[in-house]
Amino acid sequence: VVVLGGGSFGTAMAAHVANRKAEMEVSMLVRDPHVCQSINQNHLNCKYFPNHKLPENLIATTDAKYALQGADFCLHAVPVQSENACSMSSYSAVHMWPNRPLFFNLLQFTAAFLESIVDYVDPGLPFISLSKGLELNTLRMMSQIIPQALKNPRQPFVALSGPSFASELMSKLPTALVVASRDKKLANQVQQLLASERLRINTSSDVTGVEIAGALKNVLAIAAGIVEGMDLGNNSMAALVAQGCSEIRWLAKKMGAKSATLTGLSGTGDIMLTCFVKLSRNRTVGVRLGSGERLEDILSSMNQVAEGVATAGAVIALAQKYKVKMPVLTAVARIIDNELTPQAAVLELMNLPQ
Repeated sequence: VVVLGGGSFGTAMAAHVANRKAEMEVSMLVRDPHVCQSINQNHLNCKYFPNHKLPENLIATTDAKYALQGADFCLHAVPVQSENACSMSSYSAVHMWPNRPLFFNLLQFTAAFLESIVDYVDPGLPFISLSKGLELNTLRMMSQIIPQALKNPRQPFVALSGPSFASELMSKLPTALVVASRDKKLANQVQQLLASERLRINTSSDVTGVEIAGALKNVLAIAAGIVEGMDLGNNSMAALVAQGCSEIRWLAKKMGAKSATLTGLSGTGDIMLTCFVKLSRNRTVGVRLGSGERLEDILSSMNQVAEGVATAGAVIALAQKYKVKMPVLTAVARIIDNELTPQAAVLELMNLPQ
């Protein structure tokens, strides 16, 4: 098994797979040579998990060809956008840099990364996407980005999502996730690869529902954090999250998703975790915005990507494209773009027609 990306969730999933069978060979492709050395010499990810010993059958490399050679499964844990892209939503990018194709190329982080390794990827290698988000200016989901970047429309694809903080996975606490693929046999194979007594895996054929819920819950988590940061109380929080769930459901159904998916692990389950728990990066961004901090200062102080910041801008475009009213989620994009203050957003939402 090869894991693309050395972040917290990629590391946690790599460790989980390696722990399942001692004879399993798991290699992580990482960018940072210090992280690579730390994993191989000390069995630690010095950046994200300095106190969690990693299995000895998990190795790291910065060489894509070596990592992918002979792989049976590939876990894709590279962020959809780069860290810099997440400081700007697509809405403001389109308005401020309408003639800057280079700018957009820099933002399309996953696509550019995959295009750089395409020569080493077997056309039959199943890609299991751990990444949640939408590409900024194209509105593409991972199920579209991966095969297009690899120039192979038939590249086997599985989306993995659900309520899962990397730190709890590393601590081997009980977790449940869903894998979605249009290929039922492949979904069952990935279920067998990942399932253990501590990780329950459900299967689904609704790739669109799993992906869109996984992307938009990050935007809703920012909204929930803003409510927390402004100290608006529990009534507001419950009302906001309920409204946000409805908006995600309205859009997802217009895009072809099934209602049942939106009430399952990758929908309601992931939303509850991300909106209500302090470990959430996206919620933390919202709390700090609601407390009056500037977005640039918040993002520059974080060492991980908060995908919801970039995805928020895509929500405006999606709402327009599918003719869906999404007042809560589009308000997040307007706050990120400095078009609206959190205080003005609350007034605007409360003064919508009854």
